Amino acid sequence: MPAWLRRPLARPGAYSEVGRLVSELDLHTVCESAKCPNRGECYSAGTATFMIMGGVCTRGCRFCAVESRHPEPLDPDEPRRVAEAARRLGLRHVVITTVTRDDLDDGGAAHFVAVIEAVRSEVPDAAVEVLTSDFGGRLESVDLVLEAAPDVFNHNVETVPRLYPEVRPEADYARSLAVLARSRQVAPRVPTKSGLMLGLGERVDEVREVMRDLREAGVELLTLGQYLRPSPEHLPVRRFVEPSEFADLAREGYRMGFSAVASAPFVRSSYHAGELAAERHSQTASVD
Repeated sequence: MPAWLRRPLARPGAYSEVGRLVSELDLHTVCESAKCPNRGECYSAGTATFMIMGGVCTRGCRFCAVESRHPEPLDPDEPRRVAEAARRLGLRHVVITTVTRDDLDDGGAAHFVAVIEAVRSEVPDAAVEVLTSDFGGRLESVDLVLEAAPDVFNHNVETVPRLYPEVRPEADYARSLAVLARSRQVAPRVPTKSGLMLGLGERVDEVREVMRDLREAGVELLTLGQYLRPSPEHLPVRRFVEPSEFADLAREGYRMGFSAVASAPFVRSSYHAGELAAERHSQTASVD
């Protein structure tokens, strides 16, 4: 493992308190379920990214540590518990992601709305960012989530289209772009966000092409981070991308017109999400 990928151990205190709260309220976080390398930092800072609709995904992406099998029915009390956790943690920017639920007619869009509304009721001054699935290509589900007026709409393309059969065999690159374009079309005032993992075997020219596709789809916020293998059963890391290359891609992203770019080895979709959204806001405010 390169020196730049070493992380300090989590400090006791807030780290343990966040873990206890998540357990007490019977919630899932992507921090734990996806074995995120930033969990120690984020929990120690008193924050977490909530993963709704259970801890089981209907897809088996080969980069993801979340368990894949037939899921349980939706929990109608989950929105209330997510909102309570956001209030008790004092979050000002609440990030809500999800497992993919291809078993549901709307892909879980109505449940997303219920969570957004519960959080808004409990912590009305907090921004709400959603990181959704592709809803199986149901654009009406995208519309439904956007009607709840999230402050950021995020859907990740994850990798370059050539690697989809290996990395995301049940997903579709064009379908993900269509979801992002729909967000921009239906709710142009809601910033659209997407991200990729690097180190899965992609070429730099392919990453640049995806970045151009994202801009064409109306994406304003971009995240680029290093793929790290969560277990020996998952795809191997093909390359450790140096921090200088991430910095170069960030500069290219700004030249392409992204309002805010987070590009570094440990960047993940929800990592410092509030700061990225704030950067976008300051950029657009200065233009206005």
